[in-house]
Amino acid sequence: MKTNKKFFMKRLVKLNKKLTYWMVFLTIGLVMFFSMYSNVKPAKLDVEQFSIAKETIRSPITIEDKEQTEKKRNEVVSQVKPQYVMKQEYAQNRVDLISSIFDSAIDLQNELVKKSAATETPDSPVSVPSENERLEWLKEKLTNTVNNDLSETTLKALVNHTKTDLSIAKDAAVTAVNKVMTERISANEVENAKKKVEDQIRYISLPQDLKNATIELGRYAIIQNEFYDPKATEELKKQASENVEPVRILQGQIIVEEGQLIDQEIYRQLQLLGLLDNNNSHLPFIGLLLFVLILLASIFSYFRGYKRQDQNQQKELLIFGTILIISFIIMKGISLIPVDNVDLAIIFPAAMCSMLIKILLNDRLGFIGTVILAASGAIIFNSQTSGPFHLIISLYILFSGLSGLFFLTNQNHRTKIFQAGLFVALVNIVVIVAMLFIPNSKFSGIHYLFYVVMAIFSGVLSSVLTIGLLPFFEAGFGILSTMKLIELSNPNHPLLKKILTVAPGTYHHSVMVANLAEGACEAIGANGLLARVASYYHDIGKTKRPSFFIENQMNMSNPHDRLTPEQSRDIIITHTTEGAEILKAHRMPKEIVDVAVQHHGTSFLKFFYHKAKEMGKDVSENDFRYPGPKPQTKEIAVISIADSVEAAVRSMANPTMEKIEQLVKNIIKDKLNDGQLSDCDLTFKELTIIEKTLLETLHGIFHNRIEYPEIKNER
Repeated sequence: MKTNKKFFMKRLVKLNKKLTYWMVFLTIGLVMFFSMYSNVKPAKLDVEQFSIAKETIRSPITIEDKEQTEKKRNEVVSQVKPQYVMKQEYAQNRVDLISSIFDSAIDLQNELVKKSAATETPDSPVSVPSENERLEWLKEKLTNTVNNDLSETTLKALVNHTKTDLSIAKDAAVTAVNKVMTERISANEVENAKKKVEDQIRYISLPQDLKNATIELGRYAIIQNEFYDPKATEELKKQASENVEPVRILQGQIIVEEGQLIDQEIYRQLQLLGLLDNNNSHLPFIGLLLFVLILLASIFSYFRGYKRQDQNQQKELLIFGTILIISFIIMKGISLIPVDNVDLAIIFPAAMCSMLIKILLNDRLGFIGTVILAASGAIIFNSQTSGPFHLIISLYILFSGLSGLFFLTNQNHRTKIFQAGLFVALVNIVVIVAMLFIPNSKFSGIHYLFYVVMAIFSGVLSSVLTIGLLPFFEAGFGILSTMKLIELSNPNHPLLKKILTVAPGTYHHSVMVANLAEGACEAIGANGLLARVASYYHDIGKTKRPSFFIENQMNMSNPHDRLTPEQSRDIIITHTTEGAEILKAHRMPKEIVDVAVQHHGTSFLKFFYHKAKEMGKDVSENDFRYPGPKPQTKEIAVISIADSVEAAVRSMANPTMEKIEQLVKNIIKDKLNDGQLSDCDLTFKELTIIEKTLLETLHGIFHNRIEYPEIKNER
């Protein structure tokens, strides 16, 4: 009876999994079908352009005629004059610049006076610095930009004249620059403004070379301070546009009378009202159904060959389906926005789907999702002008999605998401401009600019939505998120506080391991943030008996001296399993628990093994090994190496870079020879990168300590 019940439960669980599997497929299919349903649905009236109306047609609703309204608005907007703004702060900035240059020259004269007073004696004549020395002193006080922009003659004049002459020159230059810069100076008027300054300085009573230098400085200070203000101009255009009364077709208004010719304008109004009908045929719906089945087949072909557990299969299908449905909702929502003369489909964030799927799942599913969206977009964004399929938008979505997919080279590099959005925006611009140029479209410059802006917006919106939706997917589907890792890295976390107070040596060791592991993981493309946070907690088990671990033995005897090797072995080894138990009790993520268990793998406790041998005990190496398992991921393997390296370097009496380099090489070599890295997918190339990164980090930590004895000996 129990056997039959158990068999029945297994069958029920399996049936539920299959039912869930097909329900997800059905949901995806229904969303696809109904999002495209209205785009293939036949219209209500059967009339043709330039035919005779068989009946009088009235407007069933009141609706805005956006095309006529837009024409009126464009006429008003085109009459708005460009607005310019003057940057008031530029005057003070340029005055301050000239003042600082003269002040530097005056400071030089002050320094020379002080030096002369301090060194002058009856027996020792004053040593006056040469012109080149004074010139070098002045150049050091000025920026490279100023030194490059000013001539050598001007700089020499500044160092060769007295404080009095320099003060007069400064006042003249500041006054002239301030007077000219407080007036509006456009790009075309800069040279005239420079001449005004020159005229005001030219008649100042100064030595000729200093006057020339002052004129050059005055001209140098004059720059453009009046700029085109697109925001103010756009605001005026917006106000002018908003003041235009919309052109409306009123409810009950006659569109065409019986016997009247249906010309182009009438036909357009019928289209605007949604009254056209070609055929009440079921063929479009059959075609749409077949189209959706083809798209679903591409998803099914991937998951049919799924090699992993059913639970992972359902999870990935659910994530994929959710992202795809969200994309369809956004796509359909944009297609329903009533905008004429502009293809608003360009703002669709096509790369959001591919980037989310790549980050959360894999490249292949990201490609499938992009193709599905591109194919569906051709129907959802169709129109009377584009026909039943909008091929331009289809290609646009395809290239946009693929560019996001290809730019994200590693799903763990979350900081690249926004960069990917900018890259997608660039691809969008190229694609849409190409698609507009190929058919020799005759658009205005503003029209092209609007398309470019929408293409940029699409790319940026893709990255923003990806970043915004990631935490919800990570939390909803149990994925360890970046936000969760940042939260766990907070020093105020109870477990980190416990390590700090109970085992401060272990806490410091963990922080050092985190610094080493993070850099190494990022260098090989692994998750550096996960490595850092996991390193904080990897030795949490040592808080059970902190005094039995050497980093916590300050001003105390080693308790292992009073224990047998077997007792010491058990205490040391159990810190991994005890740490895992503590982490599980606090509901820590599985990835961090795995680090606590696996970071020592099945490594060998040589010290206590040899101690037991010296005591004449019959023991084997297997008795003094950690229970494992060995590191299963790149992050755990890197933490394992960093843990050993940090402990070994800390125990060195007089570390040098040569000793540390040899030590790191030996540790990695020992772990390879001992088979501790055999269960993770690290390559030899990555191990070389890890070694190099660890040495760079250690050099940054220990370089002062290493170099100090050599400096001391030289002294």
